[in-house]
Amino acid sequence: MAKPRLLFLTGHLARPRLERILSGLADPDFAWDIADIGVKVAALATGDIIERRLQRPVEADRVVLPGRCRADLDQLEKSFGVPFVRGPDELADLPAFLGRKGGPPDLSRHAMRIFAEIVDATAHPVEAIVARAAKMRAEGADVVDLGCLPDTPFPHLEETIHALKAAGHRVSVDSADPGELSRATRAGADYLLSLTEETLDIAREGDAVPVLVPAVPHDFSSLDRAIEKAKTMGIDFIADSILDPIHFGFTASLVRYHELRRRHPDISILMGTGNLTELTDADTSGITATLLGICSELAIDNLLIVHVSPHTRATIAEHDAARRMLFAAKADNSLPRGYSNALLQVHDVKPFAVTPEELAEMAATIKDRNYRIETAEDGVHLYNRDIHQVASDAFELFPHIEVDGDTGHAFYLGAELQKAEIAWRLGKRYAQDAPLDFGVGAPRDEEDRTRLEEAGHTLKAKKKTPHKTGTAPADDETGEES
Repeated sequence: MAKPRLLFLTGHLARPRLERILSGLADPDFAWDIADIGVKVAALATGDIIERRLQRPVEADRVVLPGRCRADLDQLEKSFGVPFVRGPDELADLPAFLGRKGGPPDLSRHAMRIFAEIVDATAHPVEAIVARAAKMRAEGADVVDLGCLPDTPFPHLEETIHALKAAGHRVSVDSADPGELSRATRAGADYLLSLTEETLDIAREGDAVPVLVPAVPHDFSSLDRAIEKAKTMGIDFIADSILDPIHFGFTASLVRYHELRRRHPDISILMGTGNLTELTDADTSGITATLLGICSELAIDNLLIVHVSPHTRATIAEHDAARRMLFAAKADNSLPRGYSNALLQVHDVKPFAVTPEELAEMAATIKDRNYRIETAEDGVHLYNRDIHQVASDAFELFPHIEVDGDTGHAFYLGAELQKAEIAWRLGKRYAQDAPLDFGVGAPRDEEDRTRLEEAGHTLKAKKKTPHKTGTAPADDETGEES
């Protein structure tokens, strides 16, 4: 069977490195060729340029564009009669991209339901709860959990449940008061957190699915009895053996989850992760990935998430990203590597897109005064046709910058160099004129990849002023040569 043929579109500057990367692939399952479409930077080529420059007919089964190319893929496919896809933003990521057989992993699926708790719902008016629930759903929550405060009346419980249901939410009520749980199921709540063998009869009062816990903490026999009683009653249920904080039974609680799955291989299980994310002074993305890895192995299909401490501000989005990444990896029988950068908030797996040697080669080809800023293992690189300087402190580059009194441009370069230094020190990927990617920790605005970038902040204000020492790309934006 013939190998599929891939055609990679590139420009003059990137072609040598693209050839080295493709030639270095070990036994690829595709044939490849490169088309230089006559521009310096192919990522900035428009669809019109591609239609004019790419030879017809295209002798390939798929055409791969640079990830930052804004051309309309559907229009190109219609024009040339073959599929067009975007590759990664950086050439360094191309081997991993191709390892996924020409496309990114499918992160649309998961196998875990997220309960996001409003811990002090009792103290808030209905309108505020509904507004907060909408934000939680946007971050990935499937169920809004109303946390009831102890010894505090919740007179608007029923009204709150009705309002949330009217807004399309699934609702759970989390209370230690059997009376509140009874009111909740009669008001139409979907889940009750939590019932024990002693309070399980409340489940008969409505259709809410109970989450079962031991009547006495750590009493596995009590949880077993509650499970058997729920089965006898013929009702749906979820079991939770309770995750304890570090130094207060954490390891033993993990063992209980393992034992719960061993004893009951077919039941639905919930894990509340807040006792670790909230009660550990550590970035929560790694904690979340680890706990959900355990959930993935044990087929724990429900997660209770809490956000109280400011350092857990992104916890819902982190759990959502982790469950999708782990589902994809499990479906591939693979390690959770190379599926998503959403949880790589502080350090990147591949922080540098180029080596110092490659940067030196590229800098030697530059023939204009526009400043390029990049990072490599040895520091922040600033270069144009006249200079190529490397520093670990952005301020060290100040003496080498000439902006001819252009304060706007000076401000731009200062901001970019500081961003580059932060990226270099953290080990984050840096790309000039693009925000740093902190995953779900600091979400970026969605990009429209069918449109070219607008002029930068300093250029917008200087449309009528000749541009003397700007930033990459070169003076003609696309670098197109006739």
